[in-house]
Amino acid sequence: MNDGEQKERRIALFIDFENLVTNTGITAASFDLQPSLDRLLEKGKVIYRRAYCDWSRFREAKAHLHEFGCELIDVPPSTRSGKNGADMRLVIDALELCYAREHIDTYVIASGDSDFCPLAQKLRENDRMVIGLAVKQATSPMFVKACDEFIYLKGEGREGREVREHQARSSAPRERAPREDHGAKKPREVPAIAREVVQNLLSRATGPINPSFIKETLVRKEPDFDERDHGFSTFSRLLEELEREGLLKRQQQGRQWYVVPAEGATDPRAGGDADPDADEEL
Repeated sequence: MNDGEQKERRIALFIDFENLVTNTGITAASFDLQPSLDRLLEKGKVIYRRAYCDWSRFREAKAHLHEFGCELIDVPPSTRSGKNGADMRLVIDALELCYAREHIDTYVIASGDSDFCPLAQKLRENDRMVIGLAVKQATSPMFVKACDEFIYLKGEGREGREVREHQARSSAPRERAPREDHGAKKPREVPAIAREVVQNLLSRATGPINPSFIKETLVRKEPDFDERDHGFSTFSRLLEELEREGLLKRQQQGRQWYVVPAEGATDPRAGGDADPDADEEL
């Protein structure tokens, strides 16, 4: 059941830059594309990258975005109030690309604006995957639900990351000190949506289920689902907790781990000492 390798996606990234640096805790100078790009590169190739805004107002960000191969689309203010047409230009370009480049199957909209809900819905109608990308506190819940998946940016930006890296380097030779920057570890707690999805899938399964299929189903139901928000470093750790609770059984076949109903488990095959994280970490 969906036990093949995950498809490498062809990704187009559209950045509504002003939205990402307005009332989000991120400034134009501190905006850091690297963590988000790393997440996207785990899914496939980011072959189209555009950022939209009135760049005369955000000159500090231009060099950083150029480093990552982003094409900067300048959209000057179109009204006396300073409102610009960046969102309209972004929508037009995304739809044109959708109809002209069928090999691009994933569209990332970096914005938290609910004005992009119709665009997300139209792209999904055309069988494109839509991923949202924004700061959680400045994101419309409507837009989250309109996407197939949602990735949250941290509100600290590039300067905060550089400070952390500098502190880590300078403290390396010394004795280990408690880490304060990441905050206390979140207590592990399996969310209700995870239990519901696992129970439903196992009740209908006719054979072992690939963990990646469970994760994909969870994300379809809750686009911004992230196991780390619930104290689990990987999705495998979350499944281990459900196994401890007696909700499922994990079973190894070769190098791959699968999930079966707790009462349907069979004796593991030879080589059962392999690391369960040998499976793709989600």
